[in-house]
Amino acid sequence: MRIPKEDKLYNYGDYLTWPENEKWEIIRGVPYLQAAPSWQHKAISRELIIKFAEYLRDKTCEIFASPFDLRLPNKEEEDENSIDVIQPDLLIICDKSKLKGTGYFGVPKLVIEIISPSTARIDRILKFNLYENAKVEEYWIIEPETKIVSVFTLQENNRYGRPNLFTEDDSIKVHVFPDLTIDLSGIFNFE
Repeated sequence: MRIPKEDKLYNYGDYLTWPENEKWEIIRGVPYLQAAPSWQHKAISRELIIKFAEYLRDKTCEIFASPFDLRLPNKEEEDENSIDVIQPDLLIICDKSKLKGTGYFGVPKLVIEIISPSTARIDRILKFNLYENAKVEEYWIIEPETKIVSVFTLQENNRYGRPNLFTEDDSIKVHVFPDLTIDLSGIFNFE
């Protein structure tokens, strides 16, 4: 396959024709090729998967990790025409009827992005706006280098308020699961 053209908007139907060994995202029709994550990134992801999976055992919600094609619906758009195909590092979904093919066509309950230098702008601006507009209830941005977690929760006005900031010495009371607290000391224990 050729590299996508800069002057064309792409959708999930196009995405399905691209090589499987490449990790792409499409945001508002624009494709972005993703680099492989660092080992610290993978360590944080692994620890969070364990903590959330233990909590979600025997519950209706499930946690998934990238690669996993999240298609955020826009208005009455059909799945194949979705112009937003995202690879969140972690996401929790609670409506299993929207699991389709290579991922999920709908709005997750919680999304977690682990920042790397090549994704910082995308995660903090482009994906932030996508998740807010789609009404994802809770969005975490994790910075491995500084060991800081920014947690955004959807407010009554359907906007994210100011983030709650946490360090490796803190615990996060998960907004969408009020009886779950994540101790960050184990999450950042990779040195």
